Amino acid sequence: MSGLTPDTPVPTGVVVHAKSRVLELQYGDGNSYRVPFELLRVFSPSAEVRGHGPGQETLQTGKRDVSIVSIEGVGNYALQPTFSDGHSTGLYSWDLLYDIAVRQDELWREYFDRLEAAGVDRDAPMAAAGAAHGHGHCH
Repeated sequence: MSGLTPDTPVPTGVVVHAKSRVLELQYGDGNSYRVPFELLRVFSPSAEVRGHGPGQETLQTGKRDVSIVSIEGVGNYALQPTFSDGHSTGLYSWDLLYDIAVRQDELWREYFDRLEAAGVDRDAPMAAAGAAHGHGHCH
């Protein structure tokens, strides 16, 4: 994990847009980026998503409607959002947030490529890790 450098863009404002499901990051240079919750959730830096090494990533699906229920600042270097699916272990450093914000198109492509490669639908429900989650969703 890279620490803060003087070059790390720290947002001057962070706005959660619950209805449109985007996190708005406002920067001092006048730029602002709207990052969809789904993208943040799919690219969560948590071990649960990232795995503990290359190739161990868990492909996240069914996150199109995920929302952020709360966000906490961690020190002066990261945000820790709690998502509506209960995921809250991702620590989003300022440089990661900025990276996701400016590379959204690329990351979406990467995500869709991974879905395609895995033969998985974007809206497929996640296989429960252990069957502890008894969510009875009837479609």
